[in-house]
Amino acid sequence: MSVTPQRHRTRGRLLIAGVTALAAAASVAAALPAGAHGDDRGHGHGHGQGRTVDVQLLSFNDLHGNLEPPSGSSGTVTEEGNAEPVKAGGVEYLATHLRTARKGNKYSVTAAAGDMIGGSPMLSGLFHDEPTIEALNGLDLDVSSVGNHEFDEGRAELARMQNGGCHPKEGCYEEGKVFEGADFPYLAANVTDEKTGKPILKPYTVWKKGGVKIGFIGVTLEGTPDVVTAEGVKGLKFHDEIETINKYAKELDRQGVKSIVALVHEGGEPASPNYNYNCDSPAAGDGISGPITDIAKGVTSKVDAMVTGHTHEAYVCTIPDPSGKPRLVTSASSFGKVYTDTTLTYDRRTKDIVRTSVESANHVVSRDVGVAGDMHDLIKRWGTLAAPIANRPVGYISGKIDGRGAKTLETPLGDLIADAQLAYAKTLDPGTDLALMNSGGIRGDLAFDASGGEGDGVVTYGEAFTVQPFGNTVNLADLKGSQLITALQQQVSGSNEASPRILQISEGLTYTLDMTKTGAARVVVDSIRLNGQPIDPAATYRVAMNQFLAGGGDGYTELGKGANVLVGGDDLKALEDYLKANSSASAPLAPPKADRITIVK
Repeated sequence: MSVTPQRHRTRGRLLIAGVTALAAAASVAAALPAGAHGDDRGHGHGHGQGRTVDVQLLSFNDLHGNLEPPSGSSGTVTEEGNAEPVKAGGVEYLATHLRTARKGNKYSVTAAAGDMIGGSPMLSGLFHDEPTIEALNGLDLDVSSVGNHEFDEGRAELARMQNGGCHPKEGCYEEGKVFEGADFPYLAANVTDEKTGKPILKPYTVWKKGGVKIGFIGVTLEGTPDVVTAEGVKGLKFHDEIETINKYAKELDRQGVKSIVALVHEGGEPASPNYNYNCDSPAAGDGISGPITDIAKGVTSKVDAMVTGHTHEAYVCTIPDPSGKPRLVTSASSFGKVYTDTTLTYDRRTKDIVRTSVESANHVVSRDVGVAGDMHDLIKRWGTLAAPIANRPVGYISGKIDGRGAKTLETPLGDLIADAQLAYAKTLDPGTDLALMNSGGIRGDLAFDASGGEGDGVVTYGEAFTVQPFGNTVNLADLKGSQLITALQQQVSGSNEASPRILQISEGLTYTLDMTKTGAARVVVDSIRLNGQPIDPAATYRVAMNQFLAGGGDGYTELGKGANVLVGGDDLKALEDYLKANSSASAPLAPPKADRITIVK
C-alpha cells in the first residue's frame, strides 16, 4: 500500500514560524555544582506534572536521500571496544527505531541538521528527491535546517521541496498525484536574498505542547558557496553562523522563548570515528576539533543545545558556551545510520532548559528490527518507477572499486572517474591533457557483489548514478602550468589545510604528496609529471573537470580562472560511456591501483 502523507498534520504539537534548531544535549551534571536544581521542582518525567517536564529530542543529519540501506562501508558504523562494524541505516529501519524511541514520551520532538537531500542515490535523486521529502514526512520530522546540498538544484527547487508542486520540466511522476512538499519547516536563518536582504525561508520556528515552548534556529555553513555550484547559490548571500544564531536567539528571548536549540549544518571531527566515542575526555570538548568548536564557543548562552552535521561524524560532546557553562553539541553520523536521543528538562517557571539534567546518546539504526510497513511501501512504489532505468547494465568490473568508502587519499574510483572524464573530453578536444575530479563528488563505491538479479560484477545505471548523482557537466579549460601547480597546492592549504581535499587525477599525471610537511609545501612541486615530463609553469594545459571544480569549488579557486572554457555534457554519461568502451562480460574492468599520487606520511 502506498503512503501519501497528509499536509498540516499537527501530531499534538504546533510549529510556529520563528526558530530552527532542535537540540541535542549531553549529560553535564558532573560539570556543574551539585544541587543546581532542587527537589522542590517536582520532576514531571514527561507527564506534565510538577515544575519540570522532560522533552525528548530525536535528531539526525546528512541523510542524503539514502532511503534504502547504504551499501558497503557507507552502511556500517563502529562501536568503542568493538572492531567489528555493524550494518546500519535504511529508512525502513530508521522509522522503526524512531517510533520505538518515542513510546512513552508525551513530549517528543524530532529535528534534523540539514543535507536531507542532495547527492542522493538513484531511488531519490532520479525524482529530484521527492521520495525523500515524502519519507521525512512519514518519519514525523518536525523541523530541519538547510544544508549546503539543499542548494544543489538552486533556490527555486528548494522552495518546491518546502511548498510542493510538480517538477517544472519533468512534471508529475505519478498520474493524478501532485508532490505536496515538506510537512516540516526548512529553516535558513543565515541565507538571504542578495537584493532584499531577507531570509529565503523561515529563520526559526517554535515547537509548543502543553505549555512547553522550544525555539529552533536553523543555519547552514557560511561557506556553502564554496561547496555548491555557482548556479545553485545564485542571488543568495550566506552569513556568519554565530552572528545569525545570536541575532535570532535574542529575538526569541524577547518573545518569551527561553529554551532554544540551534540546528547547525556545520560540524567537527572527533578523535575517534566510533559512534559512541566519549569526546569529553579528559575534559569537556577535548576530544573534538573543527569548525563547530569555534561556533559553539561563540554562540550565545541563550542557546541550550546544538544539533550539528556536515562532517558525517557521530559525536555527543559538551563544549563550554561563552559564559563557561557546558552545552551539548551532537551529530548523528550520516545516511540514516545513527540517531541521537536527547532528554531536555524544561523548567515551567523559568521556561528554560535545566542543563544539569540534560542527557544524550547516539544510537545505531540497526537492521535487526522489523521494517516499517509504510516506508517499505514507499520504497517499493518509487522503486517500481525507477526500475526500468536503474537495472540497465552499463559495464562490468572484476572487483569492488572503492570510492566514498576508501580509506586512502587517492581512491580507485576517483582514478576511474578522472580517466572517464579525460576520455570524454578528448572526444570534444583531442588536445585535452588531463582530468581532475573532486573527491566529495564521489558518493559511493562500485560494488562487485550483485545488489539484485544483475549478477556479480555487473555495474547498473542505478549503481553508477549513486556514485555520481549531481548531474554536473564535464567542462574544459586552459590552465597555465603554474595555475595547475597552485591548484594542487590548494588541496592542502588555505581552507583545505586542516582537512585536505585531494583531487582525483587521470592517468599520466603523477606527483608526491608529503604529509609530514604543512600547507602548500606538502605538494612536492619538482615531482609533478605529466606523461613522464615535468610540468612547465609557463606552458598551457587543456584540463577537463566538472562544472563544480570549473567554478572554483571546494577551495580550488585557481581552477575557476581557466580560459577558453568549453561546457560539455553530463558527467554520468561520460562514466557510462567509458565503462561500455572499456569493459565487457568476458573482459571486465579491473579496479585501478590508485598509485598516481605517492603519499609520504
